[in-house]
Amino acid sequence: MSGISIVVVGGGFGGVYTVKKLAKKFKKNAHVHITLIDKHSYLTYMTELHEVIADRVEPDAVQYDLQRLFSHRKNVSIVTDEVTGIDKENKLVLAKNGQYPYDYLVLSTGSQPNTFATPGVEEYGYMIGSFEQAIALKHTIEEHIRLGAVENDPAKRKSLLSIAVVGSGFTGVEMIGELIDWKTILAKRNKIDPSEIKLSLIEMTANLMNMLDRKDAAKGEKHLRQHGVEILKNTTVVRVAEDYTEFKDSTKFPTATLIWTAGIKATEEAQTFGLKQGKAGRIITNENGQALDQTNIYVLGDGSFTDENGSGKGQPQTVQGSEAGAVVASKNIALSIAGQPTNAVFEGKYSGFVVSIGSKYAVAQVGKNFHLSGFFAQAVKHMINIIYFAQITNAYYLFKYMQHEFFNNSNERNMFYGYLSRQGNVLWSVPARLFLGATWVVDVIPKLSGKNSWFVNKLRLSTFDWLLTNTTSGASAAGKDATATVTKTVKATFSLSYQYGNQPMLIFKHIPKWYYNITKFMIPNTDVAFFMQKTMTVFELLIGLALIFGVFTWLSSAASVAFVTIFSLSSMFYWTNIWMIPIAIAVMNGSGRTFGIDKYLQPWLQKHLGNWWYGKTKSSYK
Repeated sequence: MSGISIVVVGGGFGGVYTVKKLAKKFKKNAHVHITLIDKHSYLTYMTELHEVIADRVEPDAVQYDLQRLFSHRKNVSIVTDEVTGIDKENKLVLAKNGQYPYDYLVLSTGSQPNTFATPGVEEYGYMIGSFEQAIALKHTIEEHIRLGAVENDPAKRKSLLSIAVVGSGFTGVEMIGELIDWKTILAKRNKIDPSEIKLSLIEMTANLMNMLDRKDAAKGEKHLRQHGVEILKNTTVVRVAEDYTEFKDSTKFPTATLIWTAGIKATEEAQTFGLKQGKAGRIITNENGQALDQTNIYVLGDGSFTDENGSGKGQPQTVQGSEAGAVVASKNIALSIAGQPTNAVFEGKYSGFVVSIGSKYAVAQVGKNFHLSGFFAQAVKHMINIIYFAQITNAYYLFKYMQHEFFNNSNERNMFYGYLSRQGNVLWSVPARLFLGATWVVDVIPKLSGKNSWFVNKLRLSTFDWLLTNTTSGASAAGKDATATVTKTVKATFSLSYQYGNQPMLIFKHIPKWYYNITKFMIPNTDVAFFMQKTMTVFELLIGLALIFGVFTWLSSAASVAFVTIFSLSSMFYWTNIWMIPIAIAVMNGSGRTFGIDKYLQPWLQKHLGNWWYGKTKSSYK
């Protein structure tokens, strides 16, 4: 058997999934080799580009290096090149830097925005068809808001601070939803009121989100309106200018940032293949995923047209559609290599649709009858992405996805409201904070009442010997004798952890002389001592409760360090308890803002005390 070459053009969702399936099918067949060609060295996670544009995640969060995806697949080669055509007669893929022979060819070249020849869109509109366009749009929005914040002309200011999205499909709604989250941050950064940044969603039909059940779409629309998005239905854009958009009724809508998401079409690359094309330039395939009259060429994803139900509309251009195409292509190629009929049929199994509207809210239709909104719908969105990583068997990028979506973002922009974020709040130190607080509370409870109460006039500060002659407490004297007896009979053992049967060693066996003199000056008699021991008991309780509830955590932690230091110098603390100091320092890093009152209290205080003391900042002063 001679070598068989399978070439896959396009490193998007469908292309990568196809290569993964083929590599697995032929991992024990040394005669089959797969080559993946893409003009980029990475897969762009297109469905999350809106998160990059609105600065929720870093740009590299949507870039997955192809070499890392296939690094352990010996039967896969990665080629970075730009395909320019196909020589079907000689079975060659033609590219700028070489020619690649194939026995089987899979085309998964994706799509690009469709402007429908609307005047001005190419020149003045902004699109989300590629990573490069997403980065450019992000910078444009930041620049327009920056310029608008300091613009004095009302008309120009309104145009610069207005962002409009045309199209209410997945891309449009998810983009406007992400902008809802971002506009508050942009407003703060540029010292303007968030209400000045106007968000609009423009749809030419009477309904938003036509891919969803009407009830789900209504929930999504309600959420948009509640968050200040202006929704314009039955509105057709006929021209786009530099600082306004013109509608069919001749209305001129002021905006310098018009984001076009009104539709997609096959890439220009698809026109060079010499294959029959249908609606929006999509390459027509039969039910087996093959290009017409080309049994060894398979086409899948957004750039393919498979009329599975005879509607004339083709399969939905979604990730699920790409995956379904990858399944049928890989099956039929394997059948053909095995000398069997290529009878695997394209089945567009769509398990549901999820539309995220910002980082915390989504609407979802799972199956035919299961509908979700809010947190649980957003969880479904993440689960879909996690399943894709499982399908392409890449734990590295699954871990990276989790980092970007849950742990490495700021401004509370994730479905857990920032509780898991290492950038804003510090989740992992919460157990330490709670344990430290509980230690103080458990220690202080016996001191509140009963025979060991510190609220009675019985001296508990027995290490301060100058006070012992001034008190008539027989209990104190007895306690001193007992301590002396223990000290004589059991040798104190140094340890940083409790050792059964051993007497723990005091940090200071005797009070340092310099501290002795200071304390004697501060607490000269038993009346002051009684006051101090009662006050210290109250403070211990307050420190413990403050740490448990996460209120004024920094001060509570600092007080913990101070109290432990005081107790240690007073010869009242053991080495086995010294852990309280490093733990208290560790939880000073903002752990009260995670599952604590500080999450709300600290920002409120910073805002209102700052405004009270300094006044409110503005982008320009007149």
